[in-house]
Amino acid sequence: MKTAIIALTKNGVRLSEKIAVRLGCERFAFEKYSDRETRPFSSLGALTAELFDKYDGLIFISAVGIAVRSVAPYLRSKLTDPAVVAVDESGSFAVSLLSGHAGGANALAALVAECVGAMPVVTTATDAGGLFSPDSFAKANGLHVLEPEFAKTVAAAVVNGEPVGFFSDLPCKNLPDVFADEAEIGVCVSADEGKAPFNTTLHLVPKNVVLGVGCRKGADPSAFEGFVLSALAEAGIRPYRLAEVRTIDRKAAEPAILAFCEKRGLPLKLFSAEELMRAEGAFSRSDFVLKTVGADNVCERAAAIGGGRPIMQKRAGGGVTAAACETEAAIDFGRKEPCFT
Repeated sequence: MKTAIIALTKNGVRLSEKIAVRLGCERFAFEKYSDRETRPFSSLGALTAELFDKYDGLIFISAVGIAVRSVAPYLRSKLTDPAVVAVDESGSFAVSLLSGHAGGANALAALVAECVGAMPVVTTATDAGGLFSPDSFAKANGLHVLEPEFAKTVAAAVVNGEPVGFFSDLPCKNLPDVFADEAEIGVCVSADEGKAPFNTTLHLVPKNVVLGVGCRKGADPSAFEGFVLSALAEAGIRPYRLAEVRTIDRKAAEPAILAFCEKRGLPLKLFSAEELMRAEGAFSRSDFVLKTVGADNVCERAAAIGGGRPIMQKRAGGGVTAAACETEAAIDFGRKEPCFT
């Protein structure tokens, strides 16, 4: 995950170096204190505006008030805003300010605190009380929160000691003894969004679909996106179920594919022609594609590598191809939120 550290003072630059050694963050420093390993800036407001939508996490080595005022103009939603953490200049506290669960700020604050020997400060009720948090659970297990407003309802019920139910179509590990056998409010982990085992059901949908793609050189990004989304819709696959995009290594710099991945925050995995040809399964074959790239099929083979159940066979149109497989998934209550490493 892309994380930026913003330092305003000489000591802040020293702290940023300690954090970057562990997290591999990009470092920004006020121009008066910048060195060869940091990028200088003269306006904190302009820098924040530039970084806010480009990074998954922002670490301000500053007073909390400075960090809050810097990000305030750009706040939209906890589902899209980056994690924001403030570290005081003495390195005593690492405060989770924004997107604690969905963005991972609570986990980032704990990690930063470990780097500099600070105390993590987390104020979300579930984390502060060591209770079940649907947002954190979903993030750690690769689940899409379908109804964010119900996540608040579930979290409030947990904090207030009200019964909360749990249902899952996926295998579960380390299931805690906190869920009630009978409850009006509950969590449902399933790819079937129609299931409603509780009067108020929070659906957590597994993001376990891998998308294999191919396209002609220089394909138009908008046309590429439109075709892929249309193909997924025809196959009954929600875009938020995608876990990653795969293609042949020759397409590593293809603008249309990169734009699609960046827009949705999806990782891109690349495979050589030899790796694609070793994929197991029944695939459509193209002698032209084999002659051109060394593999007789790119999208289906890419999606199938490592196993998985085909749920969308090759779709082709406008110089774009796409296929999808559903991978096995399981949930583990022992998983922690993904780290920023």
